[in-house]
Amino acid sequence: MSFIGNVIWLVLGGIIGAILWAIGGLLLCITIIGIPFGLQCFKIAGFVLWPFGREIEPGNFGVGGLILNIIWIIFCGWELAVTHLIIGGIFCITIIGIPFGLQHFKFALLGLMPFGAKII
Repeated sequence: MSFIGNVIWLVLGGIIGAILWAIGGLLLCITIIGIPFGLQCFKIAGFVLWPFGREIEPGNFGVGGLILNIIWIIFCGWELAVTHLIIGGIFCITIIGIPFGLQHFKFALLGLMPFGAKII
């Protein structure tokens, strides 16, 4: 089931989302300060590319991860989380879209606090 869901996900826009996350990661990696944030964008891009059958485990982040998560939330995390929540809500309107909406809810969690999160 997860393979079929991932293939449908790719065809219906998952590859576009992954490319956009990767472009964001490349743009953030231009500066030395942005490299940690760019690496998190690459992690999210990989998850957006193939989300079914994988889970997010909000991890144990230390003081550095906490500070980076706070900076992430202030500058772009809350917008990404709200966007994924809205898209997930729209998908959940129909029965067929519920699995895709649930994936967007996972992206909202990861988009809010990516530092320290593990994708299993």
